[in-house]
Amino acid sequence: MILVTGGTGLVGSHLLYDLTRSGKNVRVLKRQSSNVSTVKKVFSYYTPDPELLLNKIEWVDADLLDVYSLMEAMDGVTEVYHCAAMVSFEKKHQAEMMNINVEGTSNMVNAALEKGIKKFCHVSSIAALGRAERGGIISELTPWKSSPENSNYSISKYGAEREVWRGAEEGLNVVIVNPSLIVGGGNWSQSSSNMFTKAYKGIKFYSSGTNGFIDVRDVAALMIKLMDSSISNQRFLLNAENASFRHYFDLIHDAFGKGKASIKAGTFLTGFAWRAEMLRAFISGSTPLITKETSLSANRKSSFSNDKILQTFPNFQFIPLEQSINDTCRLYLNDLKQ
Repeated sequence: MILVTGGTGLVGSHLLYDLTRSGKNVRVLKRQSSNVSTVKKVFSYYTPDPELLLNKIEWVDADLLDVYSLMEAMDGVTEVYHCAAMVSFEKKHQAEMMNINVEGTSNMVNAALEKGIKKFCHVSSIAALGRAERGGIISELTPWKSSPENSNYSISKYGAEREVWRGAEEGLNVVIVNPSLIVGGGNWSQSSSNMFTKAYKGIKFYSSGTNGFIDVRDVAALMIKLMDSSISNQRFLLNAENASFRHYFDLIHDAFGKGKASIKAGTFLTGFAWRAEMLRAFISGSTPLITKETSLSANRKSSFSNDKILQTFPNFQFIPLEQSINDTCRLYLNDLKQ
């Protein structure tokens, strides 16, 4: 039996599809308030009969902050994929995010150790990696450094990784994956999928930053390959290719048939924008679309290596960014018709 957390998220839902279609027995941990409709939607992208696979999933209500419920959920489980995490760049969510991402992962590790889980896959993020010197390529070995530029999300994911490594020292067999910016569809109002919603409505500004990108289908496939291998106690940066944010959004606008962003948002303009957006959100009581952390990220030039994962699986072929975006835009447009 395989246990998956975060199964209703972007990575988790695609992972569930791959696991169930390969005939694996899967139990999924969820909160009582979780909406599983996104999982059905994702399954419907790839099969005409999603219910056939959905019926193979055993859903269990549990809480990452309740270690006893986690141990109960791990009864009879041999492998764990820990995909659950909170993503926020708002200061007001800092404490909650630290609890879910750090303490929640600590509880998962403790429960896995107690239950004798054979292998544990933790989904981290490039946010938990260090920063390279100017013009350098970031890899699994790039050291983490404390910095005022580290977002609270980055700190929480780094803290979560420390809990996983602690588990490894105590005897847990682990692998960690650090995906770059994930491209894929499902819940168009959350995570990186929300960028397609914003692009469809039209984006006038572009930033000067660069980042790594990877298709969610590649993330799920590589996680399973790592878990099915004899590899243990290693981390892997998952990145298909590096590109500028302008190129990324140009590809999305092209796929949607929309006009491209034409106004460069430099440091001054993005600094003004996030302050104005914070004021608007405070007055209206809504969620800010831009924060200080996201504005800094938009102008940061980062490039990521995929050497280690390709040396491990030399025959693996990443889905090109343009194809990934075209496929995701097609899914978005089809969902609009529903």
